[in-house]
Amino acid sequence: MRIARHVRSLEAYVPGEQPKSADVVKLNTNENPYLPSPKVAETLAGFDLDRLRRYPDPNFTLLRERLAEIHHADPECVFVGNGSDEILTLCARAFVDDGELIGSMNPSYSLYRTLADIRGVGFRATELSDTFDSWGEPPDAERTALFILTNPNAPTGVMYRDDSVLSLKEKFRDAVLLIDEAYADFSGRSLDFMAADPANENVIVMRTLSKSFSLAGLRLGYAIGPKPLIEALYKVKDSYNVDAIAQAVALAALGDLEWMKANTAKVVATRENFTRELKKRGWTFPATSANFVFARPPRRPAQELFEELRARRIFVRYFKGPRTGDRLRITIGTDADMAKLLAALDEMEA
Repeated sequence: MRIARHVRSLEAYVPGEQPKSADVVKLNTNENPYLPSPKVAETLAGFDLDRLRRYPDPNFTLLRERLAEIHHADPECVFVGNGSDEILTLCARAFVDDGELIGSMNPSYSLYRTLADIRGVGFRATELSDTFDSWGEPPDAERTALFILTNPNAPTGVMYRDDSVLSLKEKFRDAVLLIDEAYADFSGRSLDFMAADPANENVIVMRTLSKSFSLAGLRLGYAIGPKPLIEALYKVKDSYNVDAIAQAVALAALGDLEWMKANTAKVVATRENFTRELKKRGWTFPATSANFVFARPPRRPAQELFEELRARRIFVRYFKGPRTGDRLRITIGTDADMAKLLAALDEMEA
């Protein structure tokens, strides 16, 4: 059977488990525990089926205008994708030539390495410090065409200092720096890298509606950057990459920012309470600015706890490896979800 050589050897990205039963405490995929804006329901209920006969707007005109308004940018500097994962794929296609490299931090979102393998190019990881909040000199910076920085990072939850983020522009002068801000709305930080800055001619910033807007099932992400880079993404995207329903629902959600902010505030409040309780029990973790915590248990191996929690129908995330294998990544759910998890941990570690 004919399969490309680099695909035959490809180690595919493994998403978090999606259990079929609703009778679980699901804290493994960084989903928002609260419903999206009621305007989303209104839009779905009133959606004109006649629109499904026709192709959707290939340029997402209304969405781009709304996103540009929110982030004080030019609509021509906005790109919309079928989830932020599609934008990552398009960046690997648009900005990386054969023989060049894609780079990121370690640990970080494991999909980045997979994208390099799919593209058939090399991947270089810059090691984070033991506290996950700083890094050393990136390897092969002169050969790196695309460097992806998740901020706040996943799976650590760490929010990097603004000057550290901006310093990467100098380290990768001939590369595109893609800042993945999937969790930014949970950070409480005021600096907004989304605002297009003419001085940041090699910087693209990306966000998603999956987390703070409670729309992981919709698959919609967006990016803002210099017009030439955004135009390059339009050249390589599918003709109609975001469907009509997704565009309409996203526009409704973006029209109700107060609902999103109220939901994120509830998640952050639960996060603060939960991390206090973990500390009381001896767990250690870096300060998190995301909707999850990357925590090391005080006594038992993380993988054992992961498996026992799963048997109790409490799903968290475990990543094997020397930098991640001693911890669990725990999504912040409702107060009731976190109480069930803490009760289970107390029983298991008694």
